[in-house]
Amino acid sequence: MEVPQFQASLQFRRFLASQSPCFKDIEHCKIAAPKSSDERVPSLNVKKLLRRTLKLASGVRIQDVVEGEGPEAHEGDSVEINYVCRRSNGYFVHSTVDQFSGESAPVILPLDDTQIIEGLKEVLIGMKPGGKRRALIPPSLGYINENLKPVPEDFGPRRSLMSHVKEPLIFEVQLLKVL
Repeated sequence: MEVPQFQASLQFRRFLASQSPCFKDIEHCKIAAPKSSDERVPSLNVKKLLRRTLKLASGVRIQDVVEGEGPEAHEGDSVEINYVCRRSNGYFVHSTVDQFSGESAPVILPLDDTQIIEGLKEVLIGMKPGGKRRALIPPSLGYINENLKPVPEDFGPRRSLMSHVKEPLIFEVQLLKVL
């Protein structure tokens, strides 16, 4: 009996190609279906990947990418995070991780109403260390004044961010520690 073949999705092929040079020629990747119900597909030991999206009452949309482990972040805690901030059209604004070297410069933020943008606070509350989330933050919960964190230190990214305060922002956040 012939085993049916399934064409690997384009997104999956791109993911594999980005992970290792041995997956570069994966354009014709085929995955064999199990021959019987007793034959199991081996699992990988990776953190649980999630893709559920949640829309909060405030208008913030959150997508859990990776679930973390350990104590959750609560209002009043301080957290250490890495993040990438983009405008709603996808243009890059700022990141704590250098895209070329991979070096990171995490920031420590207090989860209170006076120092951090409200939308990012809502994203971080409930996260566990090691977790990753992607969020769309509406302008009303973004940089409503220039003193709210996180703000890039360099003039160019700070100017870009402040000149687009009336646009939604996309944050990709990784929680490193709850302090």
